[in-house]
Amino acid sequence: MTATEKRTEMTGQVWTTQIQAARLNIITETMKQAAGHEHCDPELIRRGLSEGTIVIPANKNHKAITPRAVGTGTRTKVNVNLGISRDCADQELEMSKARAALGYGADSIMDLSCYGDTKSFRRELLGETPLMVGTVPMYDAIGNRKKGLKDLRKDDFMEVVRDHAEDGVDFMTIHAGINRQTAERVKRNPRLTGIVSRGGSLLFAWMEMTGEENPFYEYYDELLDICREYDVTLSLGDSCRPGCNEDATDASQIEELITLGELVVRARKAGVQVMVEGPGHMKMDEIEANVILAKKLCHKAPFYVLGPLVTDITPGYDHITGAIGGAIAARAGADFLCYLTPAEHLRLPDLNDVKEGIMASRIAAHAADLVKDPTRFEGHDRQMSYARKQLDWEKMFTLAMDPEKARQFRSEAPPAEENSCSMCGEMCAVKNMNSILEGKSVEINPEF
Repeated sequence: MTATEKRTEMTGQVWTTQIQAARLNIITETMKQAAGHEHCDPELIRRGLSEGTIVIPANKNHKAITPRAVGTGTRTKVNVNLGISRDCADQELEMSKARAALGYGADSIMDLSCYGDTKSFRRELLGETPLMVGTVPMYDAIGNRKKGLKDLRKDDFMEVVRDHAEDGVDFMTIHAGINRQTAERVKRNPRLTGIVSRGGSLLFAWMEMTGEENPFYEYYDELLDICREYDVTLSLGDSCRPGCNEDATDASQIEELITLGELVVRARKAGVQVMVEGPGHMKMDEIEANVILAKKLCHKAPFYVLGPLVTDITPGYDHITGAIGGAIAARAGADFLCYLTPAEHLRLPDLNDVKEGIMASRIAAHAADLVKDPTRFEGHDRQMSYARKQLDWEKMFTLAMDPEKARQFRSEAPPAEENSCSMCGEMCAVKNMNSILEGKSVEINPEF
């Protein structure tokens, strides 16, 4: 038995990953911690893990992590993207964003670093943050192996995955679904924006230049062996996600989704936790159908969406556009929202962009959770409503999703009457209703 394996006391059976333990009816400490974060029965988490409808991305080597569950019956989670690039290689700034992500209530961080000392940044991030950390090893392959794209070989891809796993990465986006067959369909069915997934486009280019099969697809079993050893959750990337509304729900997207469903089955059979990634850009009336289809074809695996962006014309406001799509997707069954910031499509986000993106996605997630499980989530909203009725400003600030901003806005225009706001003043509906219902008169003396 290796250092990463554990044996049950009752049967002597060996397990390495959370899904394997769950199938043996074992509730691990990791499951208990995730259940504590959800304020739910650990058995709900164990059952979901066993069925594959819940994952807990928590690498054995990520010692700082506070485990969180993603999937059916859990709170809709929010992810933050950051990382160093060639044009913005400020490692300390990206660490500041990671700390901000924790402070503003995000659940995970995806390190999308693709330039410079990615390993140093990744290790610093994993050593500090209690949030789940994901990566896209394909981004790191070229710099890590010090080779041109077309010169990479199968072992190069796998060694980068192992390197990330050993460092403690909790979940990895792997574009295993874009095989040569799907690539041919992309070429036969031209799209307006082509392949907009960075990792997917690199693999498409690699296959075209080398004539070889996608190594993540061809050697999928070897990939699963690495993930199982460290209990890395596999996040199956959607290379063919639509990059504009016109490309949504086309043949390439659906064909890849079918392949991802097959890969889900193989991962679960191998004892590897797995979730599936989704669109992208998509008009509102297609989102629910896409979520239902993805859940059906991918056997109810947790579904992780980028946005979706419901229109293509909002540069500078894509955090709002994505939050609209995210709320619809989460209401339909998506489990994990990848935030977008006001800088999406324009530049690397700064600290304020990160905050705006997190808050927009958290609003979308909570709005969906209120519908998915009102008994569990509506209490917070009711407390806020009661505080408003009582004109209890301090309580309102405490209950606000962003107390700092709420306090700031009120302080910027203080009212003449302490128990009102500067918008309504003595005409405050709440104050006047309270007075009338208490048998008091309402005196309003507007200045003429």
